[in-house]
Amino acid sequence: MIALTRMAAAAACALSLSAPAALAFDLSAMTAEERDAFGAAVRSYLLENPEVILEAVDVLEDQQASAEAARDDALVAASLQELQDDGYSWVGGNPDGDITLVEFMDYRCGYCRRAAPEIETLLAQDPNIRLVVKEFPILGEASVLSSRFAIATKLEAGDAAYKEVHDTLMAYTSEPNEVALRRMAEGLSLDADAILARMDSADVTEQLQRTRALAQQLSISGTPTFVLEDEMLRGFLPADQLQLMIEEIRAARS
Repeated sequence: MIALTRMAAAAACALSLSAPAALAFDLSAMTAEERDAFGAAVRSYLLENPEVILEAVDVLEDQQASAEAARDDALVAASLQELQDDGYSWVGGNPDGDITLVEFMDYRCGYCRRAAPEIETLLAQDPNIRLVVKEFPILGEASVLSSRFAIATKLEAGDAAYKEVHDTLMAYTSEPNEVALRRMAEGLSLDADAILARMDSADVTEQLQRTRALAQQLSISGTPTFVLEDEMLRGFLPADQLQLMIEEIRAARS
């Protein structure tokens, strides 16, 4: 059904490309015979020139991509303060950097794990990037448990401890549970009792709810999702591609 709808839209677009003069006519003013003749002529033209349909599909996809990008830009602009300075999300890289990169992530997301070393490479190559991590667990209870543990660690033990836990959770492939998380905290010389007790607290819940509300406001439904300054980037991106985009932003400012 989706393919048929897309083809119908492409056919309409093809008609506008192939016969702009014909669209000047009011089709509703035609007689039934005239409409049939007009439809037959269009069908004949498209059958004889099927490449027009392919051209129209390209045009349609470009128009849709432009519309989606414009919508994303408007959504980000309306939420920039909450994205970059919410007062609770972990900030890494250079806190005073000239470029802010926000990442919505989930510890159980394979693409987030793939992105993790790319982000580390980017920060190592460019010491002027400010990274904001948004805990956005969307892949089930294990994701939520991991994020609660990470946030509780930050609240109890600070930013450096959060970073250690964040990196450990990102590489952790087993199913998280209280025993495993306790062992993880103890292995990092953290107060496991305090962190585990904090996991279900109201402040941890509030952070998760605020981030989820922000994601819904931005129409973010997958991870990783990045916001580079004021541009939404949905999905995995390698370090070199992000670096090119950052350089373009800096060049545009100068």
